[in-house]
Amino acid sequence: MRRQKIKFGTDGWRAVIAEDFTFANVERVAQATAVYWKKRRPKGTRKKVVIGFDRRFLADQFAERVAEVFAGNGFEVILGDSPTPTPAVSFAVKALKAAGGIVITASHNPAAFCGYKLKGHFGGSADSETSQAVEALLDAKSVKSLDMDLAKRRRLVRVKDLHTPHARAIRELVDFELIAGSGLRFAHDALFGVGAGSFEKILGGTRCKVTTLNAEHDPFFGGIHPEPIVHNYGPSAAYLCKNPHDLCLVTDGDADRVGGMDGRGNALTTHQVICLLLNHYIVNRRQRGRVVKALTTTSMVDRICELHGLELLETGVGFKYICTEMQKGDVLMGFEESGGIGFPGHIPERDGILAGLALLELLATEKTTVNKLLARLEKQFGPHRYNRLDTHFPLGKRDKLMRHCVANPPAKLAGSPVAEVKTFDGVKYIAENGVWLMMRGSGTEPILRIYAEARSDADTKKLIRLGISLTRQV
Repeated sequence: MRRQKIKFGTDGWRAVIAEDFTFANVERVAQATAVYWKKRRPKGTRKKVVIGFDRRFLADQFAERVAEVFAGNGFEVILGDSPTPTPAVSFAVKALKAAGGIVITASHNPAAFCGYKLKGHFGGSADSETSQAVEALLDAKSVKSLDMDLAKRRRLVRVKDLHTPHARAIRELVDFELIAGSGLRFAHDALFGVGAGSFEKILGGTRCKVTTLNAEHDPFFGGIHPEPIVHNYGPSAAYLCKNPHDLCLVTDGDADRVGGMDGRGNALTTHQVICLLLNHYIVNRRQRGRVVKALTTTSMVDRICELHGLELLETGVGFKYICTEMQKGDVLMGFEESGGIGFPGHIPERDGILAGLALLELLATEKTTVNKLLARLEKQFGPHRYNRLDTHFPLGKRDKLMRHCVANPPAKLAGSPVAEVKTFDGVKYIAENGVWLMMRGSGTEPILRIYAEARSDADTKKLIRLGISLTRQV
């Protein structure tokens, strides 16, 4: 029988449940990972792995199967006792000196998908080399596994709470007393993901009042994609319009990313959230360091860094690139367009729960509304409007399109001459006034992403149309 091909993307392997994401294929990937960590276990780590899972259909059973394979290969396994935020698993990997970690999650993808995220011993996304090495080891060895009951009796598998240690750690990274005494009334839209209840537990017994929305365990995610973007906010926005709060935090399916709404249900972009937090850490916390951003992130970040004399580094898309820089040290903050934010003094990993606490700290510090804070940023750094379109484009023509875009840059973007063309991880045109347009393909699907930022929504729409016209030239 011919084995299905498994391809790792920017953050592990994702596939449709029962189509490619099957127990047999999960076993193959787990065995390859076990072989890799046997051969190349990082120095100073134990022969131990941490395994977590989200709320997707069969995710707990897939996680158990992965645990059985690692136990069969002689690893000590720490298995989460319930659906757990990805950053909590990453935190446990580093804290327990494990060789690595696995999270069974497809993050923000539709309910039909599940996934297998690889976490390095340092508590962040495994790098490309590790993912490629694991992929190369698929079927190198036949699957070894140990029945779960037997593995537990031999203490090769131990089931533990991974939430509490993570919650305790992130409380120490914010001014928790300030937040606790602020009396903030905020909502949390969990999008039916694993973040549900997190803020209620962390802030229990404080003066804060938390309303959790979409908290039910629903493997169909209420018919939405569990992604923190405006298209998924409808019912929660309607609730907030009738029941105003100070803020609404939004976390994605595995709670490693954050989005938000103001207290009346108006959506905040992930770019706005990023800029609010960056400015808070620089101005209110008076912290310094390098700033790292994925190249699809707002250029308001550039303006903030210029004003405060901070070094800014731009990476390709995928938090693993930001993770690599964070491991080098002296990083104030790292972030990506999709709402993944990494913080100093923590694991080199995006953490939606910590990002939410940091936003609460900002509001408790400033004692004003999020809209007034955004207006202040815009007055200081100018308007920045963002747009993105995902469109079908054949994989076989991708390279030809990128070569064409490099060779034929537009003369102007929204009336400003093009000053720079960046060609890593796609093609990005940048105009003299900071307006930009970018084309980038999905790593595994026939999808082309067109990104644009300008000073008005009308201009971003024009830029998106320009991007579409470029695709039609190939």
